[in-house]
This record gives sequence, C-alpha cells and structure tokens, in this order.
Amino acid sequence: MRELSTGAVGEIAVVGAHCDDIAIGMGGTLLSLCADEPGLVVHALVLSGGGTERGAEERAALDAFCPGATTHVTVLNIPDGRTPAHWQAVKTALHDFRQTCHPTIVFGPQRHDAHQDHRLIAELLPTEFRDHLTLGYEIVKWETDTPQPNVFVPLTVETAEEKARLLCKHYPSQVMHDWFDEEVFLGLSRLRGVQCRSRYAEAFAVEKLSLKLGGC
Repeated sequence: MRELSTGAVGEIAVVGAHCDDIAIGMGGTLLSLCADEPGLVVHALVLSGGGTERGAEERAALDAFCPGATTHVTVLNIPDGRTPAHWQAVKTALHDFRQTCHPTIVFGPQRHDAHQDHRLIAELLPTEFRDHLTLGYEIVKWETDTPQPNVFVPLTVETAEEKARLLCKHYPSQVMHDWFDEEVFLGLSRLRGVQCRSRYAEAFAVEKLSLKLGGC
C-alpha cells in the first residue's frame, strides 16, 4: 500500500462534540504523533461537558494521550445532544478556536456520522479551517454508521493496546455502556489494520486534498 507523508507536524487542532470523542476517534494517532514529534503542540476544543465530571475526565485523558506534548484544552458547556439548536454558539466557538492556532492538520468528526452533534462539527469545521488538511475520525457507537474511510494511520500493537487501556482508565463515567470496553476499541483498530496491511490502525475520511504528482 502506497504511503504519503505530511512531513513534520509541529501543531495540530483536534475538535470533539463530547468528552471522549477525540480519544475514541484518534487516541492511537495522538499517541503515535506525540512519540514521533517531540515538542508537538495540541489544541483541543470540546463542545460539551465544561464544569462537570466529564470535563475533568477529558482534561486528564488528553494529558495521558499526549505525553510530552504541550496541550491547550478548551471544554465548553453546549448541551449534549442539542448542538444543532445552538448553531450560532458552535460556529462562534469554532471561529474563536481558529484564531488561537495554526495547525498543520485538523482532526474532527466525519460528515456521515449518525450523531447530530458530531455531524454539525464535521460540516462547520472546513468553513473555519479552509486551507488545512482536515481529517474526519470515526466514533464507534450503537448506531450502524461505520464509515468507508480512505485514510489510514497504522498503529503498533503497543499503541493500540495503550489506547484501549487509557480509554477505560480515564473515562470511568462511560464504562457502564455495553459498547465501551477494550475489546470494542481493539476490534475496530484490528479491522482498520486489515484494510491497510497493518496489525492495527485508525481510519479517517479526508475532507479535501491537493496532491502534487511526480517531481522531486
């Protein structure tokens, strides 16, 4: 399978609707990037959970998923499950977030996610980060909306297992869900690994990409 490289990555932006979205969707990629890019700066915006137990979980989790990186985490308190009704607040939050960072890559939900909160972010994110490589992560859940991704980030066995372990450790408020366990997270990573000739992987949908063919 042909590999393309982004080159050095010094700064990324990650956006989620809920606490745990980012870690579920790209926790392995965060761990890998932080290991490969000393001094990485991670700007994170989460729309709901601010001032609650979940917000505290998110801050501790992102610190664990970004070892050695400089993290800037903002957790807002837009009502969970009601994001489309707060369109103006979401648009303003993304606009303000854009002014605080200059990322090489932007990560957020993918457009065909069945959850309305995720989908709204996916639709609005490219309107603020217009000239950036934007990758949409997948969030495993009850809905049968598993996407057909076209970008893969291979993970080592150790990284995939560490992602699954950290998720269960840092989000104790979620472990009562029947889908929130290490087996689920490793299972999806194993499937994506099969699809890119790796043991494990995370998968993304690319929003838009300009490709230079040939040359030096």
